[in-house]
Amino acid sequence: MAYYNNYMRILDGLLQRLREVCESFADKRLSAKNVTYSMADIGMSAFAMFFMQSESFLDFQRKLAQRERRSNLHSLFGVKAIPTDPHIRSMLDEVEPESLQRSFDDVLATLDSNGGLDVFRRLDGRILVALDGTEYFSSKKISCENCLSRKRRDESIDYYHSMLAATIVAPGESHCVHLMPEFIETQDGTEKQDCERNAVKRWLASDKAAFVSRQRPVFLGDALFACQPIAQAVTDIDGADFIFVVKPEQNQSVFDFVRSHEIHTLAIPGPKGSTHTFRWSTGVPMRQNDPKFVDWCEITITKASGKVTYKNSFVTSFKINADNVVEIATCGRTRWKIENESFNVLKNHGYNLAHNFGHGKSHLAKTLAAMNLLAFSFHNACDLLDELWQRMRKKAGKRTSFFISIFNICDVFIFETWVELFEFMVMRKPPASLPTWAGGP
Repeated sequence: MAYYNNYMRILDGLLQRLREVCESFADKRLSAKNVTYSMADIGMSAFAMFFMQSESFLDFQRKLAQRERRSNLHSLFGVKAIPTDPHIRSMLDEVEPESLQRSFDDVLATLDSNGGLDVFRRLDGRILVALDGTEYFSSKKISCENCLSRKRRDESIDYYHSMLAATIVAPGESHCVHLMPEFIETQDGTEKQDCERNAVKRWLASDKAAFVSRQRPVFLGDALFACQPIAQAVTDIDGADFIFVVKPEQNQSVFDFVRSHEIHTLAIPGPKGSTHTFRWSTGVPMRQNDPKFVDWCEITITKASGKVTYKNSFVTSFKINADNVVEIATCGRTRWKIENESFNVLKNHGYNLAHNFGHGKSHLAKTLAAMNLLAFSFHNACDLLDELWQRMRKKAGKRTSFFISIFNICDVFIFETWVELFEFMVMRKPPASLPTWAGGP
């Protein structure tokens, strides 16, 4: 038990500090004295739903508390009184998602201090941060003043919410860690709808980028971000660089220059007789007027038969040469991981990011989406740092099976600690306190 307690400090510490963050949430009640549900209980109850990957987790724990006079929300998440779902939605609607900034930074600090960021380091110890936008709510009926909108061909209007995600990724690494997102929404005093480019510039200039900025980050993005204002915003951060995808139809100035200037070439053998060909050019202008100069590279993968299976181009603030072109191109390709290892998992493998957990009138949809991303990062931190958690994950197999097992067990037994829960899952060691139906008190 003592051995595993050394590991459980990771999850226990993250949850304890999150509770402290929730305690500081804005409380719209005139007086917080003698209230039944504290903001900490409200915030932790909502987070528990995402952490356990079950919208019905709170309902089952309420029933367990009615039967046993306590529940796993009390013992594992520190919730003293379980609020109702409508009360949670009402209270969190007034909480700005940026209130969770400290918890996102806390995950990074925990990983950093325990060596968890080491698996992500590339390009001489740098951290790669992929930037991309994604939707997390859409409806033809429900909307708010912050909703974006689009008209369909049938003249119907979709109302939706979107955000700019910033995610730590690495070539060959299946895990990823989210930073605090920037929400894309109708901005006060503007007639034009918000967009990913504006969101990226806001994110780079905000406190949301503060922690990762100390890690000498390399920002990755698709061709939408390969424009001079965003490139300049990145390099304005001391020690930061970028590798952005470029396309001829979106970045004409870059390709016009490349076609008429010297190109260096390096070909290396790949697996199964394939060939990886790298081409690069230096001092490339990003636009015609007052340009910022970057370097350009291209990777083409050709099978032994001569068929091209992959081809892509990048611009970067790095100075490219024969010694680093392979790693730069490899890191540039890693941008896709924000879609596969992050968005795909969040939307299709248990987190249900696109599900409407609650829209609200002010901040609810954004705050719940941020909590969902935070739960995902908690899970990845445990995957990287917690040996007992790793054993459980290996035993359960698929991610969804793992959380279904936790949910089913927590519906029956009450565990005093996470160690007790994990030991039950790994070694079938029963909890110290059995429920009344099993002969408990």
